[in-house]
Amino acid sequence: MGIIEVDHLRKRYGDTVAVEDVSFTVDEGEIFGILGPNGAGKTTTVECLEGLRRPDGGTIRVLGLDPSRDTAELRTRLGVQLQETALPDRLRVGEAVELFASFHPDPADPGDLLDELGLAAVRGTAYRKLSGGQKQRLSIALALVGRPRVAVLDELTTGLDPQARRDTWEVIEGIRVRGVTILLVTHFMEEAERLCDRLAVIDRGRVVAIDSPAGLVARVTDEQRVRFRPSRPVPDEVFAALPEVRRVERHGGRITITGRGNVLHAVTSVLARAQVVAGELRVDQAGLDDAFVALTGRSIGSEK
Repeated sequence: MGIIEVDHLRKRYGDTVAVEDVSFTVDEGEIFGILGPNGAGKTTTVECLEGLRRPDGGTIRVLGLDPSRDTAELRTRLGVQLQETALPDRLRVGEAVELFASFHPDPADPGDLLDELGLAAVRGTAYRKLSGGQKQRLSIALALVGRPRVAVLDELTTGLDPQARRDTWEVIEGIRVRGVTILLVTHFMEEAERLCDRLAVIDRGRVVAIDSPAGLVARVTDEQRVRFRPSRPVPDEVFAALPEVRRVERHGGRITITGRGNVLHAVTSVLARAQVVAGELRVDQAGLDDAFVALTGRSIGSEK
């Protein structure tokens, strides 16, 4: 039995179907990701899970509780970082954490939490003066101050610059070390690959696949692309004859070879025997972007 269980969830708003059929189980201690484009049904799914919306069909259990029926009890065990967090402009960081701590019977120590999340230096700073990354860290602190067993983080790093995003990822990895189970909603491929043990890919209100990031990629392809600029001409037939090679393409003076298995070794061995130097050598493997396109038929940024 998982710490979170969602079974055939459905939710609609009038004639619009937001969630058609979503099922997944989250094990205790893992970082489980929900990955999909905007409008796929990710946020509606977690809002039902948090007890903020009532499903039209299916069942949800979080820590054995029904979010629609046991809302008050669940909120003492569940930490939530909403997609958008708004606090009074003049509220200071320390005041916000202490206020939220007062809502819980056995909260974490606000000072310790600020230290852990790198906010101690801005404890006396007003909310309006915080950077985007600091605001996100504060929202995480508010989600964790009640010592939850489960934390739901919705579009955690949207709007952050690359460095702030990576800093936030380190914070999330530290939270998992504390034993908190994390449900992470995202549309960033790099974020999903770095943080998640497993992913549910959601598209148009349905789960299309659940696996580890590497497992999702392996489902669709194990191809690699070897790109290089040879120091002198080499006939395509030399590479096409290799059993590992599927395709040979030329773009100007560059060669792109697509293949499987140890295609890099096979290609470089041929070049070495021919005494050809592979300039600008680059090896590309299929990633989560490729897997998403293969599973859904569109890129994650597509609106259709």
